[in-house]
Amino acid sequence: MRRLIVLFALVLSTGAALAETWMVRQKVAGSFADTRDTVVMAIENRGLVVNYTAHIADMLQRTGADIGASRQIYDNAEIIEFCSASLSRKMMETDPHNIVLCPFAISIYTLPGEKSTTWVAYRKPQGAAAKLVEPLLSEIAAEAAR
Repeated sequence: MRRLIVLFALVLSTGAALAETWMVRQKVAGSFADTRDTVVMAIENRGLVVNYTAHIADMLQRTGADIGASRQIYDNAEIIEFCSASLSRKMMETDPHNIVLCPFAISIYTLPGEKSTTWVAYRKPQGAAAKLVEPLLSEIAAEAAR
């Protein structure tokens, strides 16, 4: 029985460690609006264009009652989607299946009960695309934390 418990604990801890390999997230001491504006400015200062802003918190709030959900997940949450024509082309020339990484996206959100804290997160590119795209996403996210 003890071996089973140890094995179960090992499996759970391994799963928790792997769960973070696909995402980068960081806490930012600041308001949602200021953090979002900093992310947008960091994108635009690189000559890139925001393609779309997904208002995730609003959507979840609006549709929650329709599906019987009552828990508030976010106070605020948006995903900023943007693109770099040259970077996207290089990424897809490396591997045409990298199309799934386009457009690039950075999430900005606040959680209920976490006053004065905003989260900035993005999907971590994998494979050969990582060395092309990760520096851009990392720099933009880091600017939000300053």
